[in-house]
Amino acid sequence: MEDSIASTLQDQLAQALKAIYQEHLQLQAGLDYSSLAKLINEINSADKIFLMGMGRSGLMMKASAMRLMHLGYQTYVVGETTTPAIGQGDLLITGSGSGTTTSIVRAAATSKEAGARNLCFTTAIESELARLSDQVIVLPAAQKQEQKEQLSTQYAGSLFEQALLLVFDSTIQVLWKSGGSSTSELWKRHANLE
Repeated sequence: MEDSIASTLQDQLAQALKAIYQEHLQLQAGLDYSSLAKLINEINSADKIFLMGMGRSGLMMKASAMRLMHLGYQTYVVGETTTPAIGQGDLLITGSGSGTTTSIVRAAATSKEAGARNLCFTTAIESELARLSDQVIVLPAAQKQEQKEQLSTQYAGSLFEQALLLVFDSTIQVLWKSGGSSTSELWKRHANLE
């Protein structure tokens, strides 16, 4: 009996993972790679780079900030106590599926007033965040408020959050390979107070 239950759970896990992979393949086919190429240009031309998201999207943005730091960029996570003021020549990168998260929209408005450039990842091209952004990267995923299963069978904004990490990691990979740094050079910037 226990073997039967374990086998059923294994099958369910395999099917769930396969479904998630399929959703990412569909999302990948709908990406605008020219907007991603512009992200690379924005990163390379910025003095300082600030990243922001809330909830699980915020965790993905923190992971991306860490990777940019490993590549040698001057990178900050908005909301941390050591994050300086943003100004002209800087770049704010935000991630918000809905594009309406109040604190993120407010940060984008402040960034714009300070003369920095704004780039956002979102599912909502008509959102307030998108309007405040100089560059918009649309991730064709369901918003967390959408309960329909047309774009994703996963709960809430899971597909958006996963795609945020994967798309940013692909950007990091291109930046790394084009920058010519070795793995050992990047490792020197890895945290050593853990």
